[in-house]
Amino acid sequence: MLSAGVPRVVALGGGHGLAATLQALRRVTSQITAIVTVADDGGSSGRLRAEFDILPPGDLRMALAALCGDDADGRLWADVLQSRFGGDGPLAGHAIGNLLIAGIWQRLGDPVAGLDMVGRLLGAQGRVLPMAAVPLAIEADVIGLDPDHPDEHGLVTGQAHVAVTKGFIQEVRLIPGRPPACPESVAAVRQADAVVLGPGSWFTSVVPHLLVPELAEALVDTSARRVLNLNVVSSSEMAEYSASGHLEVIAEHAPKLRFDTIICDPTMAAGDPHLERYAESLGAELRVSRVRARDGSPRHDVNRLASVFADVLGR
Repeated sequence: MLSAGVPRVVALGGGHGLAATLQALRRVTSQITAIVTVADDGGSSGRLRAEFDILPPGDLRMALAALCGDDADGRLWADVLQSRFGGDGPLAGHAIGNLLIAGIWQRLGDPVAGLDMVGRLLGAQGRVLPMAAVPLAIEADVIGLDPDHPDEHGLVTGQAHVAVTKGFIQEVRLIPGRPPACPESVAAVRQADAVVLGPGSWFTSVVPHLLVPELAEALVDTSARRVLNLNVVSSSEMAEYSASGHLEVIAEHAPKLRFDTIICDPTMAAGDPHLERYAESLGAELRVSRVRARDGSPRHDVNRLASVFADVLGR
């Protein structure tokens, strides 16, 4: 049951998928906590992580930008956070927000306190937390890395490599194998009225949350309404998977986890005769609703998604 007041909603994911969820949820509730993956090892985040041994700030930055207000100041802050340095010098390619977060972390020595400080500075309409207390790596068991040997098994290591692998991903793991969860993230899940998992790159942004033992346990035990939001199209790392295949991946990585609602766009649901049965196996009602961008691009329409969230959350 959702509380009678403003619902406390936790959204888990990373990258553009989580950003879309947060932008939609801002239209439904003011009590939002984003729990973000911390396995990114590419681009600006990878460079800062390697140089300073810190959590990769990129996905955390994107979540903060998504929680900025819709007024002029909020949109300006979001734009500043996402902007990158040009040129070919040492700062080239770094996102301004990544440097801001890294600098505050260096000053405070506490990632959660630092993110809370940046959130206050931006006037963010919610809180952003890392899913784990240490930076993580992802490794994947993959079939068919070598097109000349399509049945051979291989290992791909690193989020940036797993996300673009051409092989068929069977399973992913985190390094270290049983990482410590961020305590504030675990507490947020246990105290939530609703939790939303997805959308996003399935193996590198969504599934990793289920591989942090304390966080996975909280997701299983919470009394919150659990919502799984599927992608509107299969990402490159899930190119061989149908919508029901996405659910099968969740079940394989978190066998005890159940959901109340699974949201799926008709584009993703089309031609998948097993989808409803797979949803039922996870304890969920399948909600097939138009949430894809109106121009047909492979992304969620924030307003459409907000409307579905409002209905699912009883708002």
